[in-house]
Amino acid sequence: MNRLQGKYALITGASQGLGRQLAIDFAQEGAAGISIVARNVEWLNQVRKDIQEIAPKTQVLIIGADLTKHEDIERVVAATLCEFNGHLDILVNNASSIGPSPMPYLLDYPLEDFRNVINTNLIAPFLLIKKALPAMIENGGSIINVTSDAGVNGYPGWGAYGISKFGIEGMSQTWAAELEDSGVRVNWVDPGDMNTAMHRVAEPEEDPTQWANPADVTEVFIYLASDESRHVNGQRFQAQEENWGQETQTLAIARSALPFA
Repeated sequence: MNRLQGKYALITGASQGLGRQLAIDFAQEGAAGISIVARNVEWLNQVRKDIQEIAPKTQVLIIGADLTKHEDIERVVAATLCEFNGHLDILVNNASSIGPSPMPYLLDYPLEDFRNVINTNLIAPFLLIKKALPAMIENGGSIINVTSDAGVNGYPGWGAYGISKFGIEGMSQTWAAELEDSGVRVNWVDPGDMNTAMHRVAEPEEDPTQWANPADVTEVFIYLASDESRHVNGQRFQAQEENWGQETQTLAIARSALPFA
């Protein structure tokens, strides 16, 4: 507990599923403030109530936004920094769009749907990082991008979603390399199959009870958001792998021993 004591976080896609659980768990870990972003403000209000019940001292900012719109992204970052007096320690790019369902093959993929998915899943994280970075560089911080196994393997029918996650993988690597000496670290997490509304829409024929509860995969996000991972940068994590922590903690220890760490 209290691994995020005094830290301020911005989480997109926070109205349900993984984003909602991350907001709750970050608050339980002592986060001073959490900015939660999604389109559905009513659901965000419920998330805030859930947080206030377990962590009444955590400041919660609700922002309704459409992350396909550049002006909404600017508003999200500006409102967050204003509310938290210029402080931002953690950015979690979790918001995603699955696209049309049932998911069509690329040959039949509607252009506007393709653009919407890419804008939500790839362009928005790029712009959020770009806008938030000046505030984060001042004191250091952690950027966590949410990826998928569809971002390393091309699956038939996963179309724009998979392509956007391939982009997230490459963009995360590039940001991490460019920010190596800045004090801001960039890592990305594949949470695996989870029982979320988006996943149920994507694979309606599957049994969602076989998938993980979002509450079972948040530990790696807490680790990456905390100072425990301050020497970990440019790494990919699989949240449902039993030994995700062993290798990364070994890496952190090795890096901390370096004279420039």
